[in-house]
Amino acid sequence: MSNINRRTLVKGSLAVMAGTALSRAAFADTSEPILLGVSGPLTGPNAQYGTQWKQGFDLALDEILAGGGINGRKLAYSFEDSQSDPRQSVAIAQKFVSDPKIVLELGDFSSPASMAASPIYQRGGLVQFGFTNSHPDFTKGGDFMWSTSVSQADEQPLLAAYAVKKLGLKKLAVLHLNTDWGRTSRDYFVKAAKEYGAEIAVTEAYIAEERDFRSTLVRVRDANPDGLILISYYSDGALIARQARQVGLKQVICAASSVYSPKFLELGGEAVEDVHVGTRYFPEDPRPEVQKFITGFKKKYNGLEPDAFNAYAYDAMNMAAAVVKIGGTDRRAIRDAFTKVKDVSSVIFGTATFDVESRRVKGAMNAELVVRKGQFALWDGKPT
Repeated sequence: MSNINRRTLVKGSLAVMAGTALSRAAFADTSEPILLGVSGPLTGPNAQYGTQWKQGFDLALDEILAGGGINGRKLAYSFEDSQSDPRQSVAIAQKFVSDPKIVLELGDFSSPASMAASPIYQRGGLVQFGFTNSHPDFTKGGDFMWSTSVSQADEQPLLAAYAVKKLGLKKLAVLHLNTDWGRTSRDYFVKAAKEYGAEIAVTEAYIAEERDFRSTLVRVRDANPDGLILISYYSDGALIARQARQVGLKQVICAASSVYSPKFLELGGEAVEDVHVGTRYFPEDPRPEVQKFITGFKKKYNGLEPDAFNAYAYDAMNMAAAVVKIGGTDRRAIRDAFTKVKDVSSVIFGTATFDVESRRVKGAMNAELVVRKGQFALWDGKPT
């Protein structure tokens, strides 16, 4: 290499360094928003959840801005569509880690998609805030993994207690999504149900894209359970309930909190009448945090009823704001802020504080519901 080329290279490198310094200086300017990265589904089979996330995020951001922002600065997010696909979430993680403007990441929707990307966020020193990641191993990926999602290790025993101890079901059939989340949830549910004295007559897995469950449900019917457990999301759960009634399954249905949504009622119709659901969120909860959220949501979205996924996203954005207020825009300081934040107002938790060892919030609300006359209602203890 000639001397002139070396000089050119040095000058070019200095220019790049100067440009980076200027970029960082510009980012420090209070006129520029503090930017969060979101990895989640906007297309594909889970697209509706990405839409619900944005609704919850945007309501929270309106309130944060009205309250003065983050020390006078606006909070904003960049949403990258992962389709909840691990291959896409990995590529998005690489993009976010490489972008110095991204100070914190939220997502992905499913635990498998998030956990595939966790090593990249851990190595890159960027917090991965998996606020819907209930797989108990998610936060074991490193000290940059944090979650406000209730672990399935905690949630599924609650569902088992509702089905076995409260509803008196003793012989169960379990239908579950054939994903890491679904299989893990099944295992925790089955273990707890057996400890409570129930027999597991049959377990059946299904893929997310499946739409015809009748052959599976015939096998379930032939096992003659007294209860059907759904570890599903609302769209597939409603479809299973419809087809269960069509093949003559009249047994009690008890479903995981992931089905809780007005859409479950809309899609299931009469077939979901008397379905029991344990949930972390219920709009008739009189707590001020819940009623403020519902009132604001309906006002912003023309009377639309919010569901649990709207609430999870709303809480997540408020928690993100709380940690950024403590940690500023330094990625490691933001990680450390998760250990310091206390009693953040939350729809799901009342007041949210992290358990530093598990990197999850403890003490989620638990409501035992039943569908009555086309609406979710607190279960009154009466048999279905």
